[in-house]
Amino acid sequence: MRIVPNILSRFLLRRFFGGVGLILLIVCGIIYAVTFVERLPSNPDVWSAITDAWIRLLEYVPMFLPLAVFMGTLLAMYNMTKSSESIIISSAGMSPYQIARPFLVGAAIIGIFTTTVINPYFVSISYKNLNNHDLQLVDDTIWLREEGNNHFLTMAARDMKKQDSNLVFIDAKIFIQDKNFKLQNRIQTESVTLSESGMFSNNAQIWDSRGNISSGAWEIATKTTPQTVLDRYLQPNQISFWELPKFIQKMTSIGAPMRGHLVQFWTLLFLPLTMIAMTTLGVAFSQTRQRRNFNFGLKFSLGIITCFLMYFLINTFNALGSTGALPPILAIIAPPIIIIAAAGVFIEHFDTI
Repeated sequence: MRIVPNILSRFLLRRFFGGVGLILLIVCGIIYAVTFVERLPSNPDVWSAITDAWIRLLEYVPMFLPLAVFMGTLLAMYNMTKSSESIIISSAGMSPYQIARPFLVGAAIIGIFTTTVINPYFVSISYKNLNNHDLQLVDDTIWLREEGNNHFLTMAARDMKKQDSNLVFIDAKIFIQDKNFKLQNRIQTESVTLSESGMFSNNAQIWDSRGNISSGAWEIATKTTPQTVLDRYLQPNQISFWELPKFIQKMTSIGAPMRGHLVQFWTLLFLPLTMIAMTTLGVAFSQTRQRRNFNFGLKFSLGIITCFLMYFLINTFNALGSTGALPPILAIIAPPIIIIAAAGVFIEHFDTI
């Protein structure tokens, strides 16, 4: 007697993955094509543009994945209704909740895979091509300040890129002051490289305290390393899910604000719950008693509108968590629980087949 439900569950799971997969294929194809055309002029060759577009696509995945799961659920349920498969499954004694169970398992699998595999993969490939868009900047400027043994170093740079294990700062201005904050040197260069041992530039303009100017190579030993710069400036989505807890603990110990990183961590941790919530919402909007349901298009449209409202709700709670108005974990877990509760009430009160 247990064989039939297992067969139906596998069938429903295939239907769910088929619907979500088709929606993801369409959405990813559109986004990838648009991103490729957009990035092509700024890359030296086609292959670089292809790689860049792929990285950007992975960056957009968490934004459109809940919508894709919702639309995939609607599509799977619609195809089952159109082919009378939902009637046959209901005749086998499965309630709407039992029919939805394989869908919810599939949604959880998608959320877990995105958190544990796609996010670390995106971070690993985008980490090699960091620029100022991946950093949290002040006034669109990269600022560094360090207290040395007998001086203070302050640097302002317009842009930054990663080169092997070093960081290269573009259009940089560096000020060296003594312990009394008297200016000793001012350095201006098109690019300066920060390594594990210090900063150096092959072509810099150097002003001394008397205003004399010279040009040539310049270097200075620093305590600041490329990793300390990245730890300070990296945005939350540039840190892998597996590295976030250690990173948050490390930065909290030195008093750095970590609300944005906490929101990112809880968002990734509870992403399976969010996928389950959107799937439950999709099942609720797919309930119908007719094979030829002429109102299904209307339900589909209302479902899409509702999905965008839910997306707005989730982003609002995320913003409240990032600003400290709500605890980060509450800001992340509240929206999917609200969605699941509302969709569950709708399914409960629907007159099923």
